[in-house]
Amino acid sequence: MTPQALVEFLQAKFDGKLLESGMTGSDPFIRVAPEDWLSVAQSLRETPELQFDYLMCLSSVDRKELLEAVYHFYSYPQQHRLEVKVAALREAPKIPSVVHLWKTADWHEREAYDLMGIEFTGHPHLSRILLPDDWVGHPLRKDYQFPTEYHGIDHTGRKWLTLEDKIPEHLEHQTPEERAAKAAAGRAGARGGTS
Repeated sequence: MTPQALVEFLQAKFDGKLLESGMTGSDPFIRVAPEDWLSVAQSLRETPELQFDYLMCLSSVDRKELLEAVYHFYSYPQQHRLEVKVAALREAPKIPSVVHLWKTADWHEREAYDLMGIEFTGHPHLSRILLPDDWVGHPLRKDYQFPTEYHGIDHTGRKWLTLEDKIPEHLEHQTPEERAAKAAAGRAGARGGTS
C-alpha cells in the first residue's frame, strides 16, 4: 500500500476518530485524541491490512498549551510506516499507555514522562528513567527552570556556553593539515628549536 493509500485507508477505517491526517514528508501521519487512542492503537496492531508490529520511537513535543506524544510505527509484514500524534492538555497531560500492545513503549513512555511530564495512564511502572526520583520538574518543557542547586551542589556560579560565546581556540574546528602543523610546532617548541 502506498503512503497516500494508507492515509486514505486510515481515514475510512477511523472515520470520526482522527483529528487530522496527511503526510509528513513521505510518511503518513494521523492525529488522535487521547480518549480514542487505545481503540485506534489496538486496530493499528491487529488489522490485517495494517499490522503495525514495531514501535520504532516515541518522542514528546512541548506545544505550549499541549504536550504531544509522537509515535513512529513500522509494519514488517506490510512494509509501511506511520506517525501517530496524540496531544493532551499541559495542565493534566494524560495519554493511555500502549505497553500492553508494544513492549518497547515501556521505556519510551517512561522517558517522555521523565523529561516532559506526560502521564501514561495504565503504564505498569511509570517512573523516572533518566533523572533521579527526587528531581523536580521536567527538563524538556519550554518553561523549565534549571535548579540553582541539587543535593547541596550549587549551580548558580556555573558558566554555560551559549551560541553568543566565542568558542575557545583549542575547540575550534581545524583541518587535518592545521592540526598537523600545530602539533609539529608544539614538538619543535618542546625541543627548544626549529626542525
